[in-house]
Amino acid sequence: MREELRLFFTALQFFTRVPVPAWVGWSPAQLNASARHFPTVGALVGALCALVLLAALRVWSAPIAVLLAMAAGVLLTGAFHEDGFADSCDGFGGGFTRERVLAIMKDSRVGSYATIGVALLLALKYQLLLTLVARLDALTLAAALVASHAVSRLAALGVMARLDYVRDDDSAKSKPIAQTRPGAGALLFATTVALLPCVPLGTAAGPALLGAALVWLAAVPYLRRRLGGYVGDALGATQQLAEIGFLLGLSARGGAWS
Repeated sequence: MREELRLFFTALQFFTRVPVPAWVGWSPAQLNASARHFPTVGALVGALCALVLLAALRVWSAPIAVLLAMAAGVLLTGAFHEDGFADSCDGFGGGFTRERVLAIMKDSRVGSYATIGVALLLALKYQLLLTLVARLDALTLAAALVASHAVSRLAALGVMARLDYVRDDDSAKSKPIAQTRPGAGALLFATTVALLPCVPLGTAAGPALLGAALVWLAAVPYLRRRLGGYVGDALGATQQLAEIGFLLGLSARGGAWS
C-alpha cells in the first residue's frame, strides 16, 4: 500500500505543483511505474477545479466562476498540458519534416500557431463549461469536471501504450516516463479510475467518452505518421484535445442534458 501511494505521489509531483511528502523521493524507474496513476492525478485536479467552480457559483456569476475554475486548473498543473499543446501547435503547424517538428517543439519561443491555438482552446473550453453550468445540477457538474480530466489523461496514456518515445536526448523532460509501454494491468487500473466518475453522468457519458476516444484514435496514427512515435508535448496536446472532445460530447445538442 505504501509503495502504491508512493507511485501516486510520484505522478502527482510530476504533473502538478501540489507538494508531496519528502519520503516519496524520485527516480526514472519510479516515475515510469507511476504511469497508471495519470488518470488518478487527473481526477484529483478535476475535483479541485469542481470545488472552486461550485464555491465560486455561490458568490459570482457563471462566467466568472468558470474562469476561476479554469485558472485553478492552470495553477495546479503549472499549465503543463497547455504548454505541450502550444508547442505541438507550433511544431506541427510550422514543421514539414520530423526533424523540424521536433526542433520547433523544443524551442522555448511561442509562435503564432501556439498563440492562436491556445486562445481557441481556452475559449472553447470556457464556452463548453459555461454550457454545462447552465444544464447540470451541482453534483453532476462536479462529476463532469472530474471525469473530463481523468478520461483525457487516460487518452494520453493510451498513446503511450501504442507508440514509442522518439526523442533521444537526455534533456527531454518526459523521457523517464517513456522507458517502457504501460502494461495491461496498468491500463486496466487507469481505465477503471477514469471511468468511475463517468457513472453519475448516466447515458450522457457515452457521447462524452466517444468524443475523447475519437481524439485518441486520431492521435495515434497522426503521431506515427508525423513523428514515428510520440514526445511529451504530443501527450499534453492529446490530453487537452481529449478533454475538449469529452466536453463536446457531453454538451452536444440532442444529448441527455439538452
